[in-house]
Amino acid sequence: MNNQTDRVWQSAEVAHGYLEGMRGAIPLATVQLDVMMRIIRSACPELKCFLDIGCGDGILGHTILAHYPDAQGILIDFSEPMLEAARHKLVANRVQLQFLNQDYGKDDWVNAVRSYAPFDAIVSGFSIHHQADARKQGIYFEIYDLLKPGGVFINIEHVAPDSRWNEELFSQLFIDSLIIHNQQYQPEIGPEETERRFREREDQHANRLAPLELQLEWLRDIGYEQVSCYLKIFELAVFGGKRPNE
Repeated sequence: MNNQTDRVWQSAEVAHGYLEGMRGAIPLATVQLDVMMRIIRSACPELKCFLDIGCGDGILGHTILAHYPDAQGILIDFSEPMLEAARHKLVANRVQLQFLNQDYGKDDWVNAVRSYAPFDAIVSGFSIHHQADARKQGIYFEIYDLLKPGGVFINIEHVAPDSRWNEELFSQLFIDSLIIHNQQYQPEIGPEETERRFREREDQHANRLAPLELQLEWLRDIGYEQVSCYLKIFELAVFGGKRPNE
């Protein structure tokens, strides 16, 4: 991929810093996961296999397995520190999971997972926004091709702000959440330092955000049905759709 900026996530320092700080402070994280599971349970009441692309520490897979403990899962990420965190979180389910170091920014990633397809559900959390828009569309098409008829794709994602005002509202929401998180887990980091770290964080330069409505349009054009945004607050959105029954 040209002009790739997301290599920062292959740094153990950046990955661990995110997991110890930002990941636990994402606003409405519990609500986002609840929405994801409501959609999955409705679309796939007997889910048997799932794919998590850009799995990070495995929180989405962990949530799915809490509801479908016998499901088989494939988790991919191109960051070995993230995969190691996922292996640790999901050690109790290691027999039924595959952890693959794959860069889905390149379209040949599907070769590594095609033998496990088709999937009842494919999920992603705060990952695809690191790709250029043309590559995002390609990924959404590849996901569609990997789904079972009736299977569902859910993206918990960071989307482009509608305005600078909206962008600052999102920043303030996230900073407030980080302050509360740090008061509990890292009390040595005060509010001013929390805000400074958020605004100067290294990984923000890897963001290549696209408007929500544009991404919903891409999904519809590919052929997904029931395309919708299921939850949104400022720059955080849960959206996706189903592959039609055939």
